Amino acid sequence: MSPQLLTQPVQVLAAPGDRHDEILTPAALDFIGTLARTFAPDRARLLKERRRRAMRLAEGRPLDFSMVTRPIREDPGWRVAPPAPGLTDRRVEITGPPERRMTINALNSGAQVWLADFEDATAPTWDNVIGGQLNLLDAIERRIDFTTEAGKEYRLATDRPLATIVVRPRGWHLDEEHLEVDGRPVPAALVDFGLYFFHCAQRQIDAGHGPYFYLPKLENRDEARLWNDIFLLAQELLSIPRGTIRATVLIETVTAAFDMEEMLYELREHSAGLNAGRWDYLFSIIKTFGHRTDFLLPDRARVTMTAPFMRAYTDLLVRTCHKRGAHAIGGMAAQVPGKDPEANAAALAKVRLDKEREAQDGFDGSWVAHPALVPLCREVFDDVLGDAPHQLSRTREDVAVTPAQLLAVRKVSGAPTAEGVRTNISVALRYFAAWLRGQGAVALDGLMEDAATAEIARVQIWQWLRHRQIDRETVLALVEEELDALAAELPYAPLAEIRDLLQRTALSTELPLFFTPDAYTRHLVRTREPRS
Repeated sequence: MSPQLLTQPVQVLAAPGDRHDEILTPAALDFIGTLARTFAPDRARLLKERRRRAMRLAEGRPLDFSMVTRPIREDPGWRVAPPAPGLTDRRVEITGPPERRMTINALNSGAQVWLADFEDATAPTWDNVIGGQLNLLDAIERRIDFTTEAGKEYRLATDRPLATIVVRPRGWHLDEEHLEVDGRPVPAALVDFGLYFFHCAQRQIDAGHGPYFYLPKLENRDEARLWNDIFLLAQELLSIPRGTIRATVLIETVTAAFDMEEMLYELREHSAGLNAGRWDYLFSIIKTFGHRTDFLLPDRARVTMTAPFMRAYTDLLVRTCHKRGAHAIGGMAAQVPGKDPEANAAALAKVRLDKEREAQDGFDGSWVAHPALVPLCREVFDDVLGDAPHQLSRTREDVAVTPAQLLAVRKVSGAPTAEGVRTNISVALRYFAAWLRGQGAVALDGLMEDAATAEIARVQIWQWLRHRQIDRETVLALVEEELDALAAELPYAPLAEIRDLLQRTALSTELPLFFTPDAYTRHLVRTREPRS
C-alpha cells in the first residue's frame, strides 16, 4: 500500500511531560501519522471481520484449518528468515513493563531476551506510554539509572551481556486517545511500534541487534499480513534494510491456533517465531465459546498446560515452528519469591516441572516474570540444549493435531470451587485497583499478575454465572467482602470505580471482549486538549 502522506500534523491531546519532547518530535509524529493514515483503515476492516467471525462461531460454524491455505501448509519449500543477531539463543526471556527500575533489572537479569511490555504489563497512562519509550531510548544509549528514595542505585551492568530488547506494542483493539490524526485516535499498536522504531531501530542496528517485536492478540493470518505491510513501509520510510525487523507472534487466541503456519508464512522475512500464552489463550476460548456448555472451564488453577487441549496447542506450536525454522517460545512462570522459604521452595519446584516439560517438548526457550527465576529456567534449558542455542532441528514429526483435539475443552471438567470463585473476584478487583492507579504488573499472592490474569478471572465469573454454576447473590456478597478487604489494604482505593469496572465487565449479560478499552477511556484518559 502506498503511504498516505500527512496534510495536517498529528495532534497531541495531552499536557507536556518531562522530556516528552525527546520522543514526540515533529519527525516522529509525522512518521506515526503516515503509518496511521496508511494502515488505520485496514486495521478497522480487520476488527470488523473479527466481530463477524465471532458471530459466525457463536452461531455454530465449526472452527477448522483453512482449506484455502492448505497449499501453504503442505509446501515444504519455504522457511522463515534465519535468527537475527541477539535472537539466536532465547532460552530465557524475562517480561515486564518498561518502567525505569524494571528496565535496568531486566537487562541485567542474565536472561537472553527482555520483553518490554507496553501491552498486558503496562496500564496505558500517557506518562507510562511516553516514559516507557524514554526508558528504552536511555537504555539503548546506556545512560539509564535509577535511585530509590532510600538511596539504592540501579545501573546497567558493564561486566556481562545485557538482554536483547524485544518490544510488545498494544493490541489492535486499542486506541491511543492522546494522539489524533484527522480527528481520530491513532491505533495504539502503531504508536508503540512507531515511536520505538523511529527512535531506536538504527540505534539497535548500530549496537549489533535490531528492532525486534512481540505481536499480541492476533487472531488470523490477515492480521499478521497487516503487520508485515507495516514493517515493509516503516523500513522503507527510514531507509532500514528490508527484513531487518523481526517479530514473534503470541499464539494467545484460539483462532490463531488454527492459523499458526499461515502467520509464519505472512511474516516469513520478518518472523522470529511463535510463543504460547496460557492465560490469554484460555481467555480467548471463553470469549469465543463461553455461551456453550461444552466449553465450560473449572477453576483456572486446574487448567494446567498438561490439559489435553493445551498439550495439543503447545505440541502443534513447536511442530509448526521447527518445521519452518522458527523459534518456539514457552509460557510464563509468574512466581515471585517471597520471605517464606518453604513457600519459595514449593513455587520453584512447580516452575522447574513446568520448564522441564517445555524443554523436553521441544521449546527453544521460555518466559519468567522475575529475575530470581532466570537461573532456574536457564539450568533446565541448559540440561536439554547443552551448548546448542536452540533445538530447531527437533522437528516433532510425531505430532499430528486435529481440530477436535485443539477444542477438547470438555475433557477438563469440574464445577467451580468456592475458593476458585473468591480467588477470581479477589484477583480481578485487586488488579483493577492497581491498573486504575497506573500499575500494569502487580504481585498478588506470590504471582506477578498482569491484564491477562484479570481477563481470565473476570470472564470465568461471567461464564459461571451464565451457566448457573454459581448464583449472582453469592458473587455480589463476595464482591463486597473483597472490596472491604481491599479498602483495608488500600485506604484510598477508588472502590466505586473498581466495583463498577467489575460489574460492567464480569456481571453484565453481554461479555465485553476486553476490559481495557472502556476502562481506559473512562479512567486513564485525563487530558483531551491539544497542547500549545
